[in-house]
Amino acid sequence: MSEPALELHELSFVSEGDEVIVGRPDTGSYAVFPAEGAELVRRIAGGMSLSQASAWYEQSFSEPVDVGDFAATLTELGFVREPGTAPVPARPVGLQRLGRAVFSPTAWACYAGIPALWLAAALHTSAILPRPGQVFFTGSLLLVQIVITFGQVPLLFLHEGFHILAGRRLGLPSRLGVSNRLSYIVFETQMNSLKSVPRKARYLPFLAGLVADLAVFCSLGLIAEGTRQGNGSFSLAGRLCLAMAFTVAMRMLWQFQLYLRTDLYYVFATALNCYDLHGASTALLRNRIWRTLGRRDRVMDEEQWTEHDRRVGTFYGPFIGLGLLVLVLITVFGSFPVVRQYFVTLAHGLALGPMTPHFWDSAISLTFNAAQAVALIALWYRKRQALASHRPRLLQRKVN
Repeated sequence: MSEPALELHELSFVSEGDEVIVGRPDTGSYAVFPAEGAELVRRIAGGMSLSQASAWYEQSFSEPVDVGDFAATLTELGFVREPGTAPVPARPVGLQRLGRAVFSPTAWACYAGIPALWLAAALHTSAILPRPGQVFFTGSLLLVQIVITFGQVPLLFLHEGFHILAGRRLGLPSRLGVSNRLSYIVFETQMNSLKSVPRKARYLPFLAGLVADLAVFCSLGLIAEGTRQGNGSFSLAGRLCLAMAFTVAMRMLWQFQLYLRTDLYYVFATALNCYDLHGASTALLRNRIWRTLGRRDRVMDEEQWTEHDRRVGTFYGPFIGLGLLVLVLITVFGSFPVVRQYFVTLAHGLALGPMTPHFWDSAISLTFNAAQAVALIALWYRKRQALASHRPRLLQRKVN
């Protein structure tokens, strides 16, 4: 009686130099294998039994392989399906035609033309350049908060929508979630399936959100310039557009905070052919600190990251420093002036007493801010609980 073969799900194989990323696009589970290990997976997926695969490996590479341990690794990654069960059919990916249209040559001509028009307008007048004071487009703090907070929602969805469409045009599934980064509530597009396509195809899905942001920022400035009143001052609609444009500009600068795994971080890591540059670099930095302090019991196992990630991570510190510098600049020149003007206006409104509308406008605005802080804490707690219960990893496995 012949030995049954190990039945595997449909897997993708993407060569990355001497290594191969093997994974399941439907679940987002991926692992980095040496080339010979990936070929062993192919043989097993092609119907070889474990004993046949072991004999083939030893004959081809002149060394034995522990197929029991290898099979356990495949099971841990979710690559193995129950004997006799049918493979999970690939789900159809929608919006592919829309994705191709959004990134067609005609669309790219528009994405290039809008910034060119904005630049011409900005050279004519500096009034449309982003400034912190533009946030306060009206004297009501409550109205400013409501418009800025809820007005950003469709723009955030547009940002993430471009990420999704850039992936969908490649036939890759993706989904949208809500999370937080430091003090920010953010929408996140999860595209683990990008690891199933060649590296050069991953750049646009990572950069697509910034393309949308740039187009929106420039469009808002052009609308503000085009709706000026006869005396040259901005209309209410124009002031509102400039307020929203300032928030978009801050989000674009925020992408340079590379230590937060921003879109630009993923572009940077992809260009350096790294799988988890952030995790490797921060682990190396922490380990260096713990060794210096003599706390070797706190040192993490660095073997869970690829050798290349560890090598690049050793020199990644200055780029983390660049991200921290960007944070300082955003805080000093963007956030702090807005917060200062907010509290000056708030204190003035509260000082007028409860018999005035400005008092209640300020009081309700303060309550609204408190509610946002509570929401951030709740999101942070939920994210921490989720990470504690499930930590997805991109593994590097050695065949031995």
